[in-house]
Amino acid sequence: MTIRIGTSGWSYTHWNGVLYPPGLPAGERLARYTAVFDTVELNASFYRWPGAVRFRSWHDRLPPGFAMAVKAPRGLTHAKKLYAPETWIERLDEGWRALGDRQSALLVQLPPGMERDDARLDHFLASLPRGMRVAVETRHPSWNDEEVFRLLERRGAAYCVMSGANLECILRATAPFVYVRLHGPSSEHLYAGSYSDADLAWWAERCREWDVQGRDVFAYFNNDGEGHAVRNALTLKGLLGV
Repeated sequence: MTIRIGTSGWSYTHWNGVLYPPGLPAGERLARYTAVFDTVELNASFYRWPGAVRFRSWHDRLPPGFAMAVKAPRGLTHAKKLYAPETWIERLDEGWRALGDRQSALLVQLPPGMERDDARLDHFLASLPRGMRVAVETRHPSWNDEEVFRLLERRGAAYCVMSGANLECILRATAPFVYVRLHGPSSEHLYAGSYSDADLAWWAERCREWDVQGRDVFAYFNNDGEGHAVRNALTLKGLLGV
């Protein structure tokens, strides 16, 4: 099985001097990133879904064996709240196929105010093209229920394990792979702070446990401020020997 550790996004100016040499052109950041990490979570797709040409360009620029996770567009998750997903499916599939063997998973992040709706989630998952690996990040606490976990298992979708302020950390695996988003250790603000070595050692143990279960693991640090995500990801990679 495979354990991959990366970050949410890669093109941050405040990573100069952390991951990127000062003065490195923005267009060269991805090449530098892929020299250090073997997976990344694309967040720009949440704000504007790229066309197939853009996905094909990423496929060609990413090295063999690299895996890119792609965040579903907010028009689908936050505006429509998964309602009538058919209007989005063709665009999702077109981009996914263009990304080809550089795929990790489609991340579907539901808005914090979206309460549990099993029928809507089930219809959405059933509408996705066969073979599209998907992880669902539920933020409203009403989703934290055994019936929801069983629904995800039935559809082969991963429950997104979360770490962050006001988010319940539930170590539940519902698919052949585990998807983890580490939004920062702060108890007050999302995306803030740096995980301690003890925190990261704890997460390393969880990754090993999932690996022993025969599941692939994808973990992404989203505490990008001050380069914390880069440092934390590198430390976790070192602890795991990956």
